[in-house]
Amino acid sequence: MIFRSLATCEYQLTSPDTIDYNCVAWAAEDNENWWWPDAQNIHYWPPNVLREETLEAFKAMFQTLGYEVTQDDNLEEGYQKIAIYSDSNKMPKHVARQMPNGKWTSKLG
Repeated sequence: MIFRSLATCEYQLTSPDTIDYNCVAWAAEDNENWWWPDAQNIHYWPPNVLREETLEAFKAMFQTLGYEVTQDDNLEEGYQKIAIYSDSNKMPKHVARQMPNGKWTSKLG
């Protein structure tokens, strides 16, 4: 089991495994493309956004979709939030999207 901690949390499996899209695409509500700023231009990444694996590049990418930087994960009516999870070097590793009920959704794997 890769995500062992999920066994102790409330979660719901909502779709089967797929290679069609990743967590970044899921957060961006695109189920048809794999989003990643790879240097080889293999995966989708919005034009005019730095194609690099940095927190700043990911923030800039989500800003092209209308998101703004906020400092908390509290549910705010009328706003949809994205959480970008990064490692100690500020390299993005996972992205999740907040649902209208305040819970978070993401694509694992």
